[in-house]
Amino acid sequence: MKRTAFSTALMLGLAACGGGESADAGAEMESAPAAEAEAPAAEAAAPAAAPGEMTMPAWFRMDGDNVTIDITAGATSAGNYWNFNGAQNGDMTIVVPVGAQVTINFANEDPNMAHSIGVAEGFDSAPATIQAVPVFEGAISEDPTSMMAATLPGETEVVTFTASEAGNYSLVCYIPGHTISGMWLRFNVSAEGDAGVIGAM
Repeated sequence: MKRTAFSTALMLGLAACGGGESADAGAEMESAPAAEAEAPAAEAAAPAAAPGEMTMPAWFRMDGDNVTIDITAGATSAGNYWNFNGAQNGDMTIVVPVGAQVTINFANEDPNMAHSIGVAEGFDSAPATIQAVPVFEGAISEDPTSMMAATLPGETEVVTFTASEAGNYSLVCYIPGHTISGMWLRFNVSAEGDAGVIGAM
């Protein structure tokens, strides 16, 4: 069900890495080592792909068998706002236990473009086209392929479904061209009951 009011935006960000310089470095040597020291710090802050530690960020909540996930399209300007919670190209993995009752609170904060969300078959490289057929009944937003009727800028929508079968899936935007441009995450349903997020932004 769509809502035209903005939902409360989650403040997501990365902690900045800082580094100091040796006090006894020569004045002419100071600028070059500083530039070299900053490059590895920037690389370390880049989001990791699927491997990594599972966490439970504030936007992922569990209450018994109920999992609530707040997903924002255009949460950052990454990829020209074509991202989910700031992540793209499968760089983040959401994990829910098999049998979970999942609610996705979907908000579109892209200032220019409609987006959609749904759980599709899993892939490692986004296909050129993707059918708007969710793997679980109800696991898709309204009018998912329409640039005029999907979730428009400033709108919210609630998607609910049961994660009834364990496996590795993908969370995608079905608007043509959006998934292949990077607007997808990994969505895994765990037979072991695992829950959380890997590579959270």
